[in-house]
Amino acid sequence: MEIVYVYVKKRSEFGKQCNFSDRQAELNIDIPPSPQLAEQFVERNPVDTGIQCSTSMSEHEANTERFEMETRGVNHIEGGWPKDVNPLELEQTIRFRKKVEKDENYINAITQLGSIMEHCIKQNNAIDIYQEYFDDEDAVEVMEEAPSAKTINVFRDPQEIKRPATHLSWHPDGNRKLAVAYACLNFQRAPEGMSNDSYIWDLENPNRPEIALKPSSPLVTLEYNPKDSHVLLGGCYNGQIACWDTRKGSLVAELSTIEFSHRDPVYGTIWLQSKTGTECFSASTDGQVMWWDIRKMSEPTEVVIMDITKKEQLENALGAISLEFEPTLPTKFMVGTEQGIVISCNRKAKTQAEKIVCTFSGHHGPIYALQRNPFYPKNFLTVGDWTARIWSEDSRESSIMWTKYHMAYLTDGAWSPVRPAVFFTTKMDGTLDIWDFVFKQCDPALSLKVCDEALLCLRVQDNGCFIACGSQLGTATLLEVSQGLCTLQRNERNMASSIFERETRREKILEARHRELRLKEKGKAEGRDDDLREEEPTLNLEELVTKAEEEFFDIIFRELKRREAEAVKKKPKPQEKPSLETDEEVEGEDEGEEERGDEESPALEGQT
Repeated sequence: MEIVYVYVKKRSEFGKQCNFSDRQAELNIDIPPSPQLAEQFVERNPVDTGIQCSTSMSEHEANTERFEMETRGVNHIEGGWPKDVNPLELEQTIRFRKKVEKDENYINAITQLGSIMEHCIKQNNAIDIYQEYFDDEDAVEVMEEAPSAKTINVFRDPQEIKRPATHLSWHPDGNRKLAVAYACLNFQRAPEGMSNDSYIWDLENPNRPEIALKPSSPLVTLEYNPKDSHVLLGGCYNGQIACWDTRKGSLVAELSTIEFSHRDPVYGTIWLQSKTGTECFSASTDGQVMWWDIRKMSEPTEVVIMDITKKEQLENALGAISLEFEPTLPTKFMVGTEQGIVISCNRKAKTQAEKIVCTFSGHHGPIYALQRNPFYPKNFLTVGDWTARIWSEDSRESSIMWTKYHMAYLTDGAWSPVRPAVFFTTKMDGTLDIWDFVFKQCDPALSLKVCDEALLCLRVQDNGCFIACGSQLGTATLLEVSQGLCTLQRNERNMASSIFERETRREKILEARHRELRLKEKGKAEGRDDDLREEEPTLNLEELVTKAEEEFFDIIFRELKRREAEAVKKKPKPQEKPSLETDEEVEGEDEGEEERGDEESPALEGQT
């Protein structure tokens, strides 16, 4: 690299201008040889000179063009399908295959390829290029080292007033970026001057965010569109749904109207598998799940009320906290509520009441995470209160597996995308737990203290090697797990499937046993009630009234006698020398008291 510096100077400062012309040579000075200096010269004799019989070479340097290298890759996906055919939908692909198979060009192409394929098969019969020469030897287990994880990067909230990181989303193309949503969820306790911005971070530059998203209300959730990596969907604290296009800048591109939006913060947003890639749905604690099309955000296309009584009353609806949608099951979706109940719904049902299919109840508090196993969609993971539970759709009364009750509250969880037996959970004490139930079921395979404050959310990269965790102070920590935790182990799929089936079978047996015990207890209780009814004598109503009257009058008469006896006891004793009263007067008073007593008794009888 050459460094050149140019000096600038005025022409007048150079002095007189030089004028050149052609003329004859002139002798200006002639210095003759000096004999004195010649006397000092000493001749050297003999003189030896070394001569090498090789060509003389010199070293030269030259500046050449710089050789630049760049890495390029090709993402191979199932291709050849037209734009109007979704390769993930089986009906469309079958219909398209039938249409192509009827074409004459298809038959000719298959005929030509058949001869080439036949040649390859004959070669393979001569030499088996896929032969395994070491089948007898035991395969080396991939997970030789102990499970471990290390911190790669830390992305801190650039605002002075720190806010919790409520949701994370990975960039769908190459996972080079991470979108983080920041919001204070304490109602009316947000400090003054707190920013509403959320950010998109470049993994290689943790010093400053790449793009700032500027919503009208703090973002609770933020999701990348899997089909268009420039589009993001956000759920706001005020219940609105916002959409961004990073090519257009930081401002909101589409925003739902307030009157048709949620009435509570939007805690869940998910993109749907559709032809256009513009459909999504959202959930909130107001008890509603809404479907949206980002091309027309004025009002939702569909609303489902989470009322398990099936009366479609919003005041009885359960608040939705988490959502789950599996593209392979396009008609089903699941909702985790703040009452600890998972609701399984069918979107294609004809009426609103039929859309709620069944419920799973097992948590004591809100369900913060709900996700199906990527390898076995029948089994799903829920995280709430102090435990994480694994469920099966075949067993609705209870979960088939669960972790122990932790001392700290669990806040989020997710399955590993590459290993069916591994899942991750975060806790309020700042700990990340990595569970591998094939290796160990009672305790986590790895428990890592990420930070001192509470961890609120986590997201696993598509290759399973990197995990992003969001904390209470707005710090997003990027972790890299060891090779064993992100590499599929030998026979792991079969082992995980057998564990799921075994635990599901066990829960079904226990459910049947509990059902039998309940029926027996119910039968015994009904039998005891029948016996008591038979033992009771059949009495006439008039007899019961007469008996009650007799008992009542007996009580009244006993009370009167008691009062008379007390009055006699309180009567003063006669004195030897009466002062003013005579014996006749005293007798008269006694007679008067007796008359009053006789008058009181019929009055009481009349009252009865």
